Amino acid sequence: PVKEVFVVDEMNMVVSGSWDKTLRFWNCQQPNPVATLQLPERVYTMDVKYPLMVVGCAGRHILVYNLQNLQQNPNPYKQLQTALKMETRALSCFPDKTGYVVGSVEGRCSVAHIEDTSKNFAFKCHRSNDEIFAVNSLDFHPTMGTFASCGGDGSFAFWDKEHRQRLKQGNSCHYPVTSGKFNGAGDLFAYAVSYDWSRGHEGNNPNMPKSLMIHRVTEAEVKPKPGQQQRKR
Repeated sequence: PVKEVFVVDEMNMVVSGSWDKTLRFWNCQQPNPVATLQLPERVYTMDVKYPLMVVGCAGRHILVYNLQNLQQNPNPYKQLQTALKMETRALSCFPDKTGYVVGSVEGRCSVAHIEDTSKNFAFKCHRSNDEIFAVNSLDFHPTMGTFASCGGDGSFAFWDKEHRQRLKQGNSCHYPVTSGKFNGAGDLFAYAVSYDWSRGHEGNNPNMPKSLMIHRVTEAEVKPKPGQQQRKR
C-alpha cells in the first residue's frame, strides 16, 4: 500500500512513500514517476517541511533528506535509527526544520535535532496504569513551536519540547485517537476517533465509534511556558 502522500509546492511535485520500500516523485503530468528512491524498509510514516523531508521506515530506520540537493545527490543527508526501542508509528518535523519528533508503538516520543544532537531526549506518553498505547499521530502548531500527540489510550496532549513539559492533557475519548492536525491558523485542532488496529482484526468491533472531533485551541494551551524542565525518561 501507499502509506504517505505529500504535495511539495516548492518542487511542483507530489512525493509518495510505500510499503514497496520506495519513495516516488510525481509531476502530475505523466503516469510514471520522475524519480524513485530505494529505501531500506517499508515506509511507516514521513513528513515534509521543505526543504526538509524525514522518512520513518520499518526496523526503526530514519532517513533525513534535503530536497534542495536531491537532484545533485539522491542519497539521504543522514540515515540512522530512532532512539526508541519499538517500531515507529508517527513523525512530525519541527516548524524551523532543525529536527523532528518520532512516536512509537511503545507509548514514547523522541525529540531529535538533526545537527545539535546534544539536545535530543525521549519521554513517555499515552500510558494508563499498567497499559502502554501507541502514539498514533504527531503534529506541530504552525506558529508556537509546540506539538500535539494522539494515542491509542483515547486522548491527545500538547507538548512544549523546548522546556520538556506537557501543556495540556485532553480528556479521554475511551477509544483510540488515530490522527490529529492543527489548522493553518492554529486555533483549531481536529482529531479522529476510531479503531487503530492495535489489537488486530480480533479487536475490530463494527459498532466502535468513527468520529471527527474539533477542539478549539486557546493560546494558553499551546504557548511555551518557561519553567522547570522535566527529567529525561
